[in-house]
Amino acid sequence: MGGLRNTVRQELVARQLDEQITARFPVGRRLRILDVGPGQGTQALRLARAGHLVTGLEADPGMAEVLREALAAEPEGIRERVTLVEGDGRETGRHFGPGSFDVVLCHGVLMYVPEPDAMVAGLARVLAPGGLLSLLVRNADALAMRPALQGDWAGALAGFAGGTYTNRLGLPARADRRADLTTTLSAIGAPLHAWYGVRVFTDTAPDDAVEVSEELLAAEELAGRTDPYRAVAALLHLCGVRS
Repeated sequence: MGGLRNTVRQELVARQLDEQITARFPVGRRLRILDVGPGQGTQALRLARAGHLVTGLEADPGMAEVLREALAAEPEGIRERVTLVEGDGRETGRHFGPGSFDVVLCHGVLMYVPEPDAMVAGLARVLAPGGLLSLLVRNADALAMRPALQGDWAGALAGFAGGTYTNRLGLPARADRRADLTTTLSAIGAPLHAWYGVRVFTDTAPDDAVEVSEELLAAEELAGRTDPYRAVAALLHLCGVRS
């Protein structure tokens, strides 16, 4: 999970998320945040260090243990702000009541969910009115980009055909179209408020690339909020607001 590609992803999402939080909530307010599928805990720990109360809902026991180990290395004050719950993100209603959180994150999870609409509705249900829903998904409108830039023309043609792909871990996954998720968010009462592209220029970086410069991040950040570049980003960061 290290390397240039993941660093770019995590840093851009952090900047975009902070922009949305700052615009929506009073400075200094301690937010209740749910991170569904926190993985190694990059965003969860960062937000806890900022003073927020973070709950991680993790379905994979192995990843839950990784997060526990990362949390154990943090000072006690930060550890006290993080709660880890082992459970499926598709069953948030089993663990949390309506309106339990000010912010809900679901980053890099929907690509492994065959039918995402019910899950997204469940995420919106546990948001308080005015709360922020942050989704990071694979961009189905740009599935041809990575194979084409790598000279894989058969893969590029396949990318035009549908919304499924094999990721770099060798796992089958699916992608989402912004238009479809916009419709879903409106239907569940958390209409799209803002959206960004993530990894416009660096999605084809080799797995062993690690060096990330400020110029690289600046170019990616600008592309991620500028048309037409953001529309062909590998990932989409969509932010809905609960009505």
